[in-house]
Amino acid sequence: MKTKRLLWLIPLLLLILLVGGFLAWTTLFAAAPMPEAVAEMQASTTLAGKNWLVFQPAAANPTTGLILYPGGLVDARAYAPAARQIAEAGYLVVIVPMPLKLAFFDAGRASEVMQAFPSITHWAIGGHSLGGAMAAQYAYQHPDQVAGLALWAAYPAANNSLADRALPVVSIYGTRDGLATGGKIDASRPLLPANTRFVAIEGGNHAQFGWYGKQSGDNEATIPREAQQAQIVAATVSLLSEVAK
Repeated sequence: MKTKRLLWLIPLLLLILLVGGFLAWTTLFAAAPMPEAVAEMQASTTLAGKNWLVFQPAAANPTTGLILYPGGLVDARAYAPAARQIAEAGYLVVIVPMPLKLAFFDAGRASEVMQAFPSITHWAIGGHSLGGAMAAQYAYQHPDQVAGLALWAAYPAANNSLADRALPVVSIYGTRDGLATGGKIDASRPLLPANTRFVAIEGGNHAQFGWYGKQSGDNEATIPREAQQAQIVAATVSLLSEVAK
């Protein structure tokens, strides 16, 4: 009997170790926001019971909004500076933290955000890296709810092709990106609408799409983070202005 109990316990113990190891991995390797990003949190608001980071324009009642999915294992606060600047251009921006900081665990979370802001009549969705891939998946699965897609160093999966969609898309990437490389971005072109606008940030890398320091596997940027962020914001605002029309 003892032997049978031990045989039954072994798989359970292995499962516990695997789950514990995975949780430890997501905690230890998660990228924390830089002080500049934390400071921008003063411009955000919260909704009761939600952990979303909400940025509203100060002098307007927007009808167009952007839902932003963070990159994998990146703290959502790392995107606060860009979100604030986009909001200042007249748009609602909602950054959606993800379970264990991995967007594939809840790629459909945008639907809940949309329901919470009924005054927004035009929604764009976007994200950085893994967050961008999951944003593309959401756009693929909800064509009637998404009016625009902003890919930050990201591209859709092969089974989420948007090539036949009449959807405004901007694909923003850094020429020094060591993860979402120029080759991968080029390979994604057949998966996106023909009128997709590709914006190459000369000297930009992967980590400078947010404010969270360096990233393993990335290349060193040759432009300041502020300069890269300004181009990301400008290209995203351009997309939102198209969505608003």
